[in-house]
Amino acid sequence: MSKVTAAACRWREEGGGEDAAARCLAFLEEVGLEVDWIGEDDEAQLLDGLAIIGGRLLIDPGTPVWPSDLLHEGGHIAAAAPEDRATLGPIEPDPTDEMMAIAWSFAAARQCNLALKQLFHSGGYRDDSAKLIQSFATGHYIGAPMLGYYGMCADMQTALEQGVPSFPNMIRWLR
Repeated sequence: MSKVTAAACRWREEGGGEDAAARCLAFLEEVGLEVDWIGEDDEAQLLDGLAIIGGRLLIDPGTPVWPSDLLHEGGHIAAAAPEDRATLGPIEPDPTDEMMAIAWSFAAARQCNLALKQLFHSGGYRDDSAKLIQSFATGHYIGAPMLGYYGMCADMQTALEQGVPSFPNMIRWLR
């Protein structure tokens, strides 16, 4: 099958629809994360329509997906140790990994011009969407310290000391 395009998939309109998905797909490609089609034999995942198998983000073109879920799942891949990335998936629930994926997806959503309400949509986040929106809107960046630990971003103090931009800007997108 051909390269994944936003036009070839189904997207949740309240999440920004095809336009938002196109921006997210382009961003993931730009930072070096592979998006491909889900196969019939690929293992079921936590999110309908998306899977992480072999370090790649896979999508089912027939299942409506929130565009921002591309970024969240991409965050799991991006924050994985480089030596583990190629064999990553399916993702097992882990609070630290989840927080890093949330922070990474927030920084990525800014690059993709997605609103917080589109990123932390009501269809996910175990009914914590409103709390996440409030937290990130007020500069309480859950998960960012772990990204900083791996040198992917910097807090304000480190940024000033090292002359780099602070989170939500990223020093590098892949761990």
